[in-house]
Amino acid sequence: MSEPLPAFLDRLWWPWLGTRSPPSRSPAASPSKSFLGGFFGPICEIDVALNDGETRKMAEMKTEDGKVEKHYLFYDGESVSGKVNLAFKQPGKRLEHQGIRIEFVGQIELFNDKSNTHEFVNLVKELALPGELTQSRSYDFEFMQVEKPYESYIGANVRLRYFLKVTIVRRLTDLVKEYDLIVHQLATYPDVNNSIKMEDVIVGKIYFLLVRIKIQHMELQLIKKEITGIGESIPIRLFLAGYDPTPTMRDVNKKFSVRYFLNLVLVDEEDRRYFKQQVGFRSG
Repeated sequence: MSEPLPAFLDRLWWPWLGTRSPPSRSPAASPSKSFLGGFFGPICEIDVALNDGETRKMAEMKTEDGKVEKHYLFYDGESVSGKVNLAFKQPGKRLEHQGIRIEFVGQIELFNDKSNTHEFVNLVKELALPGELTQSRSYDFEFMQVEKPYESYIGANVRLRYFLKVTIVRRLTDLVKEYDLIVHQLATYPDVNNSIKMEDVIVGKIYFLLVRIKIQHMELQLIKKEITGIGESIPIRLFLAGYDPTPTMRDVNKKFSVRYFLNLVLVDEEDRRYFKQQVGFRSG
């Protein structure tokens, strides 16, 4: 028959080895559980409400895992304002903090290198000085005429996102809440029109960047091509809605670019393949 362990060994034995049942505790020891729960779990909930949330349009964007999310839509130069609401889960709790702030962040994330995150916009508003919260509070914020130079984008290797970030600074672990926004760029592109009327005059310049030969004279010709037969022109129709295209992006903050190409493959009777790629296709 085994002898019982001393009281101090019995208290140390069960949490780590799990071979003995824990000693009985009196109801007076229960507050330690709530202390640990408040320590490791969120003490209060953070929510962001925009002032024009009821009237502002929303846009859809796919996430990394293919899901579609809706967020409020903004354009370059628009102000962002609203309220940060802090709600305690349980009344009577206290939250000591070293300050509360909200940030408007625009950043580029490279999926193959999570540590290589570049912020091209970072605006900070201090909401509260270090102190203690004993009840739910709301804080107003406003970022005036925020510059948003690029359009929101998520692809296979890179993501460009805008978000509001609320941080409650604490000694051990900060409480952080991110609130995503979507930015679209308003841009007009000139129509490509190379047609020339029959009575027009072709005027231009010819530049010689590198000349290593002796030139006697130069000729300029107008060539006319006439094509007859069947099948030289094949009408096509490609619906872009099924491809979820994004706007063309060129050298975004010297981090990435997005371009589109039309790739044509012709197969003859002997299964030989002919390829033609049209560059410069613009989406958006």
